[in-house]
Amino acid sequence: MKKQFIIVFVILISFEGIAQDLDTFFKKADAFFEGNVSDGRVAYSKIHSNQESLNEILKIAEGVSVLKSDAIDYKAFWINAYNLSVIKGIVDNYPTNSPLDNKGFFDETTYSLAGKTITLNDIEHKLLRGQFNDPRFHFVLVCGAVGCPPLINKAYLPNTLNNQLEEQTKLALNGSFLKVNAKKKRVQASQIMEWYKEDFTMNGMSEIDFINQYRIEKLEGKYKLSYFPYDWKVNKQ
Repeated sequence: MKKQFIIVFVILISFEGIAQDLDTFFKKADAFFEGNVSDGRVAYSKIHSNQESLNEILKIAEGVSVLKSDAIDYKAFWINAYNLSVIKGIVDNYPTNSPLDNKGFFDETTYSLAGKTITLNDIEHKLLRGQFNDPRFHFVLVCGAVGCPPLINKAYLPNTLNNQLEEQTKLALNGSFLKVNAKKKRVQASQIMEWYKEDFTMNGMSEIDFINQYRIEKLEGKYKLSYFPYDWKVNKQ
């Protein structure tokens, strides 16, 4: 009986440690984004000159444990982990004009996160898009380029995640993500909507239907949709 009690106690301590690590990760990530992001732009030069806080957060992230069954914690962790890893990738190659200037930036460079050795594409396509049918991921995963939706200056947190996903999707679809010509009934969208068309047309929905879920000024009538070129310049301050 005593042996069983010790085993249960050790397991409880282990779970508590994991929870504390995740909480610490969110707190430090929140402070990092607040101190280094402004108007969607990242202070890469500043971070490059002092990488201690970024490396500390990524070290914590390495030991975090998150399960898909705890969906809110899981999504919030991997969104932040993606955005932080993008910053790490750019800082490691700084100065750079674009993430695309660095071979394998998205599909070869690996990061140690939550017990996995993983690429940015793995996080986006396997751990997030591949597990949840939620097109709003495209408005919070920031690839380090000007053409991406803007990076916010706070972490995505479990208790506010759904509201943050909604807010960023609304901001994008009422802002720079679309160019609307109401007179000619034409709308140009970011190439993200072209590259991931299947995410925006689930359940028989059209891209215009998806856009209108979040637009303040609805696209009424038959709009012709096209796409404007993606701006791959690095999103530096």
